[in-house]
Amino acid sequence: MRMQENEYERMALGSDAAEEEIVLTNNLQHKRVKEEGVLVDNNIGDNTKKYVFSCAIFASLNSVLLGYDVGVMSGAIIFIQEDLKISEIQEEVLVGILSIVSLLGSLAGGLTSDTIGRKWTIGLASIVFQSGAAIMSMAPSFQVLMIGRLLAGIGIGFGVMIAPVYIAEISPSIARGSLTSFPEIFVNLGILLGYISNYTFSGLSAHINWRIMLGVGILPSVFIGFALFVIPESPRWLVMQNRIEEARAVLAKTYDSEREVDDRLAEIQAAAGLANADKYNTKAVWSEILNPTPGVRRMLITGCGIQCFQQITGTDAAVYYSPTIFKDAGMKGNNELLAATVAVGFTKTMFILVAIFLIDKLGRKPLLYISTIGMTLSLFCLSFTLTFLGDRQLGIGLTILFVCATVAFFSVGIGPVCWVLSSEIFPLRLRAQASSIGAVGNRVSSGIICMSFLSMSRAITVGGTFFVFFMISALSVAFVYACVPETKGKSLEQIEMLFQNESGLQGGEVEMGDAERLVQIQ
Repeated sequence: MRMQENEYERMALGSDAAEEEIVLTNNLQHKRVKEEGVLVDNNIGDNTKKYVFSCAIFASLNSVLLGYDVGVMSGAIIFIQEDLKISEIQEEVLVGILSIVSLLGSLAGGLTSDTIGRKWTIGLASIVFQSGAAIMSMAPSFQVLMIGRLLAGIGIGFGVMIAPVYIAEISPSIARGSLTSFPEIFVNLGILLGYISNYTFSGLSAHINWRIMLGVGILPSVFIGFALFVIPESPRWLVMQNRIEEARAVLAKTYDSEREVDDRLAEIQAAAGLANADKYNTKAVWSEILNPTPGVRRMLITGCGIQCFQQITGTDAAVYYSPTIFKDAGMKGNNELLAATVAVGFTKTMFILVAIFLIDKLGRKPLLYISTIGMTLSLFCLSFTLTFLGDRQLGIGLTILFVCATVAFFSVGIGPVCWVLSSEIFPLRLRAQASSIGAVGNRVSSGIICMSFLSMSRAITVGGTFFVFFMISALSVAFVYACVPETKGKSLEQIEMLFQNESGLQGGEVEMGDAERLVQIQ
């Protein structure tokens, strides 16, 4: 037992140990390049692609629940306010509390996924969320509605943390960016479905329609239950549990050659600091996170920073409160307001599909530049329109246009790339816990924005609120330049070395004296 502790303590000492992991990984890959002249990651067979693609889809189904809740609440809140007679403050709390409470699920998600596995954590997230959704749909009062909201938030916290981690750990490097974007795609699909549900059921009585809107969110649980019997466990988690043969069996389905399976299994063991497949010490993981080396500190700044910037630029406010924004621009009538939100949801979903085709071709950092700069310009134009062109037909049209432009630029870049980066920049020994911290920052930021939007809008107008978001978005451009490296095409273990060399964050490449330590993946 003491030998196990000493082995992990050696791995947790800092950059030297981390560098050793990368050297082991890259020596294996470099050997393959020398012998065969090509990286095997670029030779993924059709059957393997289909299998990994299916796993990514099933693992992302929980994200539909999050997206549906976001979309449906934007319209349901109109009728909840009418039926239960809640105040504006209660409305803000009801909308925003889900994001705040989800931090409990995210915090628990790291330890839970390390204990019961990535796969069954996905199932747990679904069960908790569905329990909350059922309670909300039958709630007779604001208090009961809040209980259901709290449960749904915890389930969402589990879901947003575990899906990208699972997909990143099961995917080949060449396709990891696209596949890890799937949760964000499904979030957007859920938002669109929520908007459509709002419009479809808005004609019913105010006492019934919002309950049906929220209750429909229970349906995806059927598919998630089926998915648990289809998807395998993460091979990296299996290695950490000393279940080497099971890990090999999973890798055999995600890589074409037996040689590549053996090499990948060896590098996973090396990266985990488990030469003898020893279990790691959870306390040591948190100790390394709370007292980070310079390299780990850069990882935490990048991972948590991009998660927070994803939310504090106000996209969730634009989604949750789009009917309020359109009403401020001069649009009248619930049907018209909800129809306009469908256009927002459709735009958001279409542009996330653009992102999935570009993320492994154009790269993470270029997409982040396009996204953050585009959002900054769109938010400024939206602020100007709401302030100076409100209550005019032109102003209504431009408001819809700029809200759609904001969510489009969000979806093509920082929306999906945020989750890709947060799942791939941390070394295996820290990945679950560090990713959960990033997810907590994401959800807290979302909650703060959603719980303060109506109050801020009343204090400085809706246009003034979006001017604040414009300034924050401008800061996100500088953050991307200074703190985010390019990780396209690199193995999860290689990426760690980028953070050991500070210049790698801006240039996206690692400069080292020994070329044997890094394989350049083009």
